Amino acid sequence: MPGDARQDGAVTASPDRQIDAAIFDLGGVIMLNGRHTDLARRFPPEQAEAALRIFVGDYGTDGDHPWHRLERGEITLAECQALNTAAFAAAGIAEPPRPTPSTNNGGTEGAKPRTINFEPDAAMVALVVRLRDAGLRTGVLTNNVREFRDFWWDVLPFGELFDDVVDSHEVGLRKPNPAIYELALNRLGATARRTVFLDDVASNVDAAIAVGLYGVLVDEDSTAAIAEVDRLAGTA
Repeated sequence: MPGDARQDGAVTASPDRQIDAAIFDLGGVIMLNGRHTDLARRFPPEQAEAALRIFVGDYGTDGDHPWHRLERGEITLAECQALNTAAFAAAGIAEPPRPTPSTNNGGTEGAKPRTINFEPDAAMVALVVRLRDAGLRTGVLTNNVREFRDFWWDVLPFGELFDDVVDSHEVGLRKPNPAIYELALNRLGATARRTVFLDDVASNVDAAIAVGLYGVLVDEDSTAAIAEVDRLAGTA
């Protein structure tokens, strides 16, 4: 049950605990990379804002932009890229070369080719372990793309670190739609008022707060966010 101490030598959380569960975004939270700023930095500063708008649209809404449809699993990555290429041409912005597929294990035979090499935030992963050791339930709620799954799924032992993973393209919903937060809570067996949600996008955090969760915005330096979750969990 949420909040019960695990029976594997785990420590018991402080009686000051305000949460029984924690839900984490993936890119920019569990992973150091995967932020929108990573995309923006591929362009000259004077074009970055317009380029990001072409890539992801108004990310604080859940609309018909190609990237929103891609994250809901309605179109393929190739279809989204074709639409983006046309939008860049119409805006007079040179689209940067796409990353060249590579392997992240020194070229070992049989390695999966990757265009994105995700890098875990070691301090954030340590937080997840600390929460689980204290008996909290943990989950992932990510706006993600079907074609990216192989790039991140084997980077960490997600099945050991998290009780559930909600991936937008699999469920046909994406943040900031309130329904995907409710789905994540239901699948985790958690209640909003006893759950914290961490994301690197402010609009996603605001949407979580509107649903009733504790919301924590994660900056590129995740130290402050981790300290806040430790405070809520009584694991500091």
